Amino acid sequence: MQIEIKIDSACAEPKVLIMTDRMTEEVNALIRKLSEEKPRMLIGFADGSARMLDPQNLQRVYASSGKVYAAENGREYLLRMRLYEAESRLDPERFVRISHSELINLKRAVSFDLRFSGTICVTLDDGTVTYVSRRYVSKIRKTLGI
Repeated sequence: MQIEIKIDSACAEPKVLIMTDRMTEEVNALIRKLSEEKPRMLIGFADGSARMLDPQNLQRVYASSGKVYAAENGREYLLRMRLYEAESRLDPERFVRISHSELINLKRAVSFDLRFSGTICVTLDDGTVTYVSRRYVSKIRKTLGI
């Protein structure tokens, strides 16, 4: 694929032109990627205040005792939404569901221990250890290419 950028001071906003001899899956994927809305921020609540959470800084988002939390650098924030709502706001190339009640940020995963029979042990960069449920093992293996 060739990439060409032209700087034009008369151009008011960026314009993308795709030139191709035929529609391919690569072109369709590029169109989908360019058309996607950017991931939205999450609002987390802790200590009586609300805080904008940057999804890139999150290690995981999980449900516990009927509530949804986001973990960021050792702190936990309450999210006032359901897990599936948080999942829809997060970048699917960065966040992956590992169980019915948990999403992890793949960019913050340090290791995947495959020694456990039927599951995968995941260590995140903040030291958190969590497990991929049996139901999601094949999806994670496919995502990781293992």
